[in-house]
Amino acid sequence: MTAQSPAQHAPGADAATTPWWRDAVVYQVYPRSFADADGDGMGDLPGITAHLPHLRDLGVDALWLSPFFTSPQRDGGYDVADYCDVDPRFGSLADADELIASAHAMGLKVIVDIVPNHSSSEHELFQQALAAGPGSPERDMYVFADGRGEHGELPPNNWTSIFHGEAWTRITEADGTPGQWYLHIFDTSQPDWNWQNPRVHALFRDVLRFWLDRGADGFRVDVAHGMVKPEGLPDAAVNAEGLLDIPEGEVPIYFDNDGVLEIYREWRPILDSYEGERMMVLEAWIPEHRLPLYIGPEEAHQSFNFGFLQATWGVETMRAAIEKPLALADAVGAPTTWVLSNHDVIRHATRYGFPPGYRFGEGLGRAETPDAALGLARARAATLLMLSLPGAAYLYQGEELGLPEVAEIPDALREDPAHLRAGVPGRDGCRVPLPWRADAPAYGFSPTGESWLPQPEEFGALAADAQEGVPGSTLEMYRAAIALRREHGLGRPDAPVEFLEDLPEGLLGLVRGEVVVLVNTSEQELPLPAGPDGLDLADAEVLVGSAEPVPGRLPADAAVWLRRR
Repeated sequence: MTAQSPAQHAPGADAATTPWWRDAVVYQVYPRSFADADGDGMGDLPGITAHLPHLRDLGVDALWLSPFFTSPQRDGGYDVADYCDVDPRFGSLADADELIASAHAMGLKVIVDIVPNHSSSEHELFQQALAAGPGSPERDMYVFADGRGEHGELPPNNWTSIFHGEAWTRITEADGTPGQWYLHIFDTSQPDWNWQNPRVHALFRDVLRFWLDRGADGFRVDVAHGMVKPEGLPDAAVNAEGLLDIPEGEVPIYFDNDGVLEIYREWRPILDSYEGERMMVLEAWIPEHRLPLYIGPEEAHQSFNFGFLQATWGVETMRAAIEKPLALADAVGAPTTWVLSNHDVIRHATRYGFPPGYRFGEGLGRAETPDAALGLARARAATLLMLSLPGAAYLYQGEELGLPEVAEIPDALREDPAHLRAGVPGRDGCRVPLPWRADAPAYGFSPTGESWLPQPEEFGALAADAQEGVPGSTLEMYRAAIALRREHGLGRPDAPVEFLEDLPEGLLGLVRGEVVVLVNTSEQELPLPAGPDGLDLADAEVLVGSAEPVPGRLPADAAVWLRRR
């Protein structure tokens, strides 16, 4: 028996007329940690260009570049000082042009990260705002407010920063007196733009056109739910401990305000005016029921489905994380996106190495020890499940090598603002530079052996060249699955996802056309069940599996794609 989830648009869509982004496999590149060409220990644009054949051979359709703009790097480049230039650490505009041209020559699209909620405090316009004084047009580019209290000594409201502590910092005016406060939902070095100001809108329209003119195929929008703040900057509700009272599944008061939707309606015609199906995908951590408001023919093309990333290992949780976003996206005719790792979360090869109910903090602490083999086994299985689903799939650099989260980073080398402000481990553990060659200095990341974060010894065995051509390696499994996904049209939403019912406990099964996908989430090997229409899946052809196949059976914590004979 099978149960269907809704199709995402009309069946029978012609692949030749389907926009590329609807079913693309997109590979996220974190430039600091991908490949270092000049030997300074930090990744750069020429390093990315030199390794584009890796992405081509992996079979992805596009690469998404995390910020490479001019920046003091207080938050890994998400503190932008100039949106229309390249930070010298990463290269030059000429290097960006060469990267885009080389990617296009290999058939790869290029998505550029855009950071519209805040800039760096070193941005020229913020420096002008500091110098110009209260009430000036320059200061109105950012969110400044007078303080409360008798002498303005208290913050304008009780908002707190995502990176811990107050969300406001008081400045000293040019005459040396205590002055206004500026808002920074993130680090103190990341002042929030004032999106009530038309000049801010005009600035970002120009930024979009700048990169579209240089050949960018789309944008990933950072903190896409955050630009517009509630009118009057009211206090947030607090709980008994005095912390912001945010109900489960909701977001802080300064996120997900309806005004952000108007920004995307303003941007969409700009993208539509360029040839080549330019697109934007939103990083919007919002309640799922709000997602359809952000995507559609007049808004953004896609928004990340973080519910799938957050789903714990198990049939019910993983099935729900598939069915609900499919239904929500279907309501607005947009494709779903799927993601398991990115530069902000603990790598899924490590997350799955803990019990399903484990509560993670911000990053992985040194005392937290996962079952590495179990984590990788489940990560490989979850990846096969993800790549079988309709819509776009987003990969994070290094997951195709099975890289784990790195906990053993000296505190003195950690750069995440959350670590510097609150002492939590932070996100550096998923940003450790990639291993390319097992026997090279810095595992081939840098020609000098320099690396801005230390790489653990286990990276050697996981290096790209150590997995190249090795049957059953994680790299070869990714290559095979991506190729099969394209061959069988699994990313296209023509056919609905059909879930198999009445399966043994712990077994998740779904049908995509002629492909049957099975995931064993239990701790024991299970026999292959009867398939749809009573077909015996024990006789089906194995297309790809996450574990060594056993005739007629599926190992624990493993997944397989079968083709019915």
